[in-house]
Amino acid sequence: MKPGSARFTEGPVERALARTSLQMMLGILAMVAFNLVDTFFVGQLGKAELAAMAFTFPVVMVFGGLAMGLGQGASAVISRALGEGDQERVRRLTTDALLLAVLVVTVLVVVGLATIEPLFRAMGAPSDLLPLIEQYMRIWYVGMPFVVIPMVGNNAIRATGDARTPAMIMLVAVTVNLVLDPLLIFGLGPFPRMELAGAALTTVFARAAALGASMWVLTVRYRMVTRAWAGFAVTLSSWRRILWVGLPDAGTRMILPVGAGLVTRLVAGFGQEAVAAFGVATRVDVFALAMVMALSSMLGPFVGQNHGAGLYARVWRGVRVSQLFALVWGLAMLALLWVAARPLAGLFNDDPQVIEDIVLYLRIVPFGYGLVGVLMICNTTLNVLERPLHASALTIVQMFVLYVPLAVLGSRLLGLQGIFGAALVANGVAGAAAYLVLRRVLNRRAPLRPSPADPGSKTASAGT
Repeated sequence: MKPGSARFTEGPVERALARTSLQMMLGILAMVAFNLVDTFFVGQLGKAELAAMAFTFPVVMVFGGLAMGLGQGASAVISRALGEGDQERVRRLTTDALLLAVLVVTVLVVVGLATIEPLFRAMGAPSDLLPLIEQYMRIWYVGMPFVVIPMVGNNAIRATGDARTPAMIMLVAVTVNLVLDPLLIFGLGPFPRMELAGAALTTVFARAAALGASMWVLTVRYRMVTRAWAGFAVTLSSWRRILWVGLPDAGTRMILPVGAGLVTRLVAGFGQEAVAAFGVATRVDVFALAMVMALSSMLGPFVGQNHGAGLYARVWRGVRVSQLFALVWGLAMLALLWVAARPLAGLFNDDPQVIEDIVLYLRIVPFGYGLVGVLMICNTTLNVLERPLHASALTIVQMFVLYVPLAVLGSRLLGLQGIFGAALVANGVAGAAAYLVLRRVLNRRAPLRPSPADPGSKTASAGT
């Protein structure tokens, strides 16, 4: 494939999004399975270890959000370059995005290792859990390059419209994780029993395999990486374009786990059982919304390529179809989890209180899944349309104007039920607001009819 090929600018919109989203879902499910496998095996060690991992989850999400933000920034500019047919620009942007990822991750490793204890104390982690948390995070931080760089690389691959290859790369990582987790956590056969440290080391090995695979695809198969040095000024120009979208997107993604950390502190007031349940339930959230996450991930390259080519009718249709699907999928997941909440909870832990708290969460929060999906779709589209600050503002409102304050109030009035109800309200209001904001932006950035101020607007509607 030539690096300048744009796969999304021709053919039926629904078919293109459905095919690539299903492929992307395989990758999303692989990432979810990655976390669930760790949670399952660590859960067998005991509720203290499970609670310790629950404390690490928001921090891991913060750094993962930063990596995904950089990846989304790269995907946005690369997909538009693809739509414009600028092959050399595609190579330059891909190469510079990977260089930026290396620079950022170097800083993060140093900062992360220096702040483990004060950070988790601030999150409310009790003293008896700190040694377990530190055991996990020291290894995870050292292996962070293998987590961050493949995320940027895989997003560059997705910008071409190829969802299958990143999915296969993640399946390789999951396979490595599944094989090594029980060996290193429990010390099976000749392997030492490392418990939480084993889970962290397995993650590093699995992500290293993903890094090697993604770099081979970018350099050998798609030839999207160049060895030519264009000069520091050109590299800085690429970084500015990537970061214009990437930093607000990263901030958006990092806001969610920061808020989750604050809510985890509230949940910690109800005991280790509640923290363990919250950690499991929030991972079930990710699994339940995997298909919408996949669609959102592929909608970004779709919008970028078609906007770059001036095919605005295809942009509108893609967004509308995606929003409708998000609502329908949310209703389906609500019905499924309402029925399966208790048996699902029992898979992760046999403590009766942990199970009850998981069930409570899964009988409340999924009512807002549909509008959470709409929010995902809208934020992705806003980023590609170079309105990342709009997306960030929506998430700030969701988390810090609605969720956290309502969770504080709810915890005092209704206990855990109030915290979980706060999530439902925040997700619903933010999703509805996102729909209205995106509609207004689309009218300006992708007009279906030329306006007097912009007589050159294109209205091509092939495939709609």
